[in-house]
Amino acid sequence: MTVSLSKGFSGMAAFPHKLSSIVVTVGGLAAFLVLGSLLISHPISSAITGYVYNANRSVNALTPAVGISQSGVTNSDDGNANLVNKGTNDASTSQAPPNFSNSETTEIVDKPVPVFPLSSTPQQVDSSTNSGTPSGSETVDPLTPKNSDRISSGSDNHSADSSPKTPEDDMPSSLNEGSSTNPVNSDCDLYHGQWIYDSSGPLYTNNTCPVLTQMQNCQGNGRPDNDYENYRWKPAQCDLPRFDARKFLDLMRGKTLAFIGDSVARNQMESLLCILWQVEAPKNRGNRKMQRWYFKSTNVMIVRIWSSWLVHRTSEPFDFAPAGVDKLHLDLPDETFMEFVPTFDVVVLSSGHWFAKQSVYILNNQIVGGQLWWPDKSRPQKINNVQAFGISVETMLTALATHPNYTGLTIVRSYSPDHYEGGAWNTGGSCTGKMKPATELVENGFTNVMHKQQVTGFNKAAKKQKNSSKLRLMDITEAFGYRHDGHPGPYRNPDPNKITKRGPDGKPPPQDCLHWCMPGPVDTWNELVMEIIRREAESSIMSS
Repeated sequence: MTVSLSKGFSGMAAFPHKLSSIVVTVGGLAAFLVLGSLLISHPISSAITGYVYNANRSVNALTPAVGISQSGVTNSDDGNANLVNKGTNDASTSQAPPNFSNSETTEIVDKPVPVFPLSSTPQQVDSSTNSGTPSGSETVDPLTPKNSDRISSGSDNHSADSSPKTPEDDMPSSLNEGSSTNPVNSDCDLYHGQWIYDSSGPLYTNNTCPVLTQMQNCQGNGRPDNDYENYRWKPAQCDLPRFDARKFLDLMRGKTLAFIGDSVARNQMESLLCILWQVEAPKNRGNRKMQRWYFKSTNVMIVRIWSSWLVHRTSEPFDFAPAGVDKLHLDLPDETFMEFVPTFDVVVLSSGHWFAKQSVYILNNQIVGGQLWWPDKSRPQKINNVQAFGISVETMLTALATHPNYTGLTIVRSYSPDHYEGGAWNTGGSCTGKMKPATELVENGFTNVMHKQQVTGFNKAAKKQKNSSKLRLMDITEAFGYRHDGHPGPYRNPDPNKITKRGPDGKPPPQDCLHWCMPGPVDTWNELVMEIIRREAESSIMSS
């Protein structure tokens, strides 16, 4: 019997075929959803995760070649070279640097810190001021270069024991937490704050650094206290990240940092090497013209060039100045390092203390003054050693700021205060018995006028900026005025029979209250250097 279907039900005859189509369609949709889920859950979401979680990281995941040497200095009306007034978050990449474990890429120190624009107004200094000038015997001169002022060979055999724990292992959990600063617009001044005790200890020890000059090896020389190693600088408005050696090397990847100047520059360079040595033993590639330490993993070179005054020096006779006395041409930069300047990406300058030593000042090819030398009292001196220092700073920085082939970052570390109390280095001055930072800053007239002259010279040079390099003032003078505890004092050598206390007549033993113990406060300078470099790299990334 034939069953006939009404028209309204005629679709039932095709039902089996349509059901199979629905099954295929649903199956295809399910497969699409599964595939889409995989795509979203892995590469896309990981990129977004990297974007989010790396938003507050430092520039360790950036290529520093973009950041240090491309944009020029913005000069304010008063001559200051302004730091870029933003500390923006980096989200350009989620790729971690090579050899970083997950724990190493999530450190608190990555929180960006806003930049504080320099705004120091040049101040006039009394031209007659000449306080703090040593005189007399120079038998214990802490400035005179000795064998101890040359870094040891740093041969490659040190690499066998170059795997101590990394600095981030000692990261205090409180650092960078609870900061109320705005990472974009806040003016964070790195140079005003306080010294706080940090129980996590120093970034290295005298036993884990093979390139530490013996005169600064305070623990190795028998200094009985070590609290001076445990104080960290805390800016008032933000946090100064604890130095991360791996991140520094990645930040400086493929670049060269040069310390140029006196023995205090050597002090700072050795501090940086000691910190970096905790994660990698560098190769010594120095020569007669400069010391060079090469970090193979990131192709980073750390350089030091000796230059006592940073200006041209000669000992040849000149006018009425005889041979044998150092003559300083205050209007000519020191050519011993200027030839290498185009090869440097970051230059850290240190000078000032040698202006207390005997020298003749020449300006516009005429003798205009002298320090501890002026044979003809009938001739008036036109400038003193403090003014000569200010001129030298302007000369040196102008040469860098107008060099046609220099595009790097110049960091001027401000005048490093000494702490000879009761006299100068050669007249009974002492820092013996200082075991903690000072609670009140004791003004030092000579330090103050030297600092003012340095700032004035910096500002004048900044106004003459012509190339795309950058000038930055790392103003440590006031902060380090509190660190009378950070010098070697009488602990300058390992002699077990050395005199470390005052004699029956009350006179102190010979001591060094100019240079800094290592480890010690000087390590903070390199934390500041790293932060300045990081900010410059970050600002260049964000402005590109």
